[in-house]
Amino acid sequence: MVEREFELDPERTALVVIDLQQGIVGMPVAPHDAESVVARATVLAEACRARGVFVVLVHVGPSPDGRDALRPVVDEPGPRPALQPGWDEIVPGLGPKEGDHVVRKRQWGAFYGTDLDLQLRRRAIGTIILCGISSNVGVESTARDAFERGYQQVFVEDACAARDAEAHAFVFRTVFPRIGRVRRTDEVVRALPRP
Repeated sequence: MVEREFELDPERTALVVIDLQQGIVGMPVAPHDAESVVARATVLAEACRARGVFVVLVHVGPSPDGRDALRPVVDEPGPRPALQPGWDEIVPGLGPKEGDHVVRKRQWGAFYGTDLDLQLRRRAIGTIILCGISSNVGVESTARDAFERGYQQVFVEDACAARDAEAHAFVFRTVFPRIGRVRRTDEVVRALPRP
């Protein structure tokens, strides 16, 4: 199917930024470094705010006592670094700014156990733009849930990264094109009307 011109309606669109927080952007990622991902996400956020697009900043972290953290029995445990103070703080410069909504999640996806779906539906949002770290964990989990809830999606490839380039490439090649549209930062900004 050939798409007509790629356009986004600011009143029906939200930008959802996944886990661009101190403890996550400090880890090595690929194929785009964390600094570039944050810079592009900031460009997206500013462009969206200027056009009246609802901006949602998602961050992850357990409760202070850590008792609500998931502890599945797995064959291949992921890294569990000690969480330093400020680990879950959204990176400076990105926000939150006036009008933004902040979602704190306790697991990979941003929908389960949060008010994200409620906030989007109350604003009649039908399309979400997704970016952040990690492409194949937080972004993908949120995307799969959004797909099942009927949202249209745009995945910003150069504003995402994963622990390794192969994991990033896999999800952008095999998953995201089947549940939404894959674009770059400049394409998304151009798809929004001029402020």
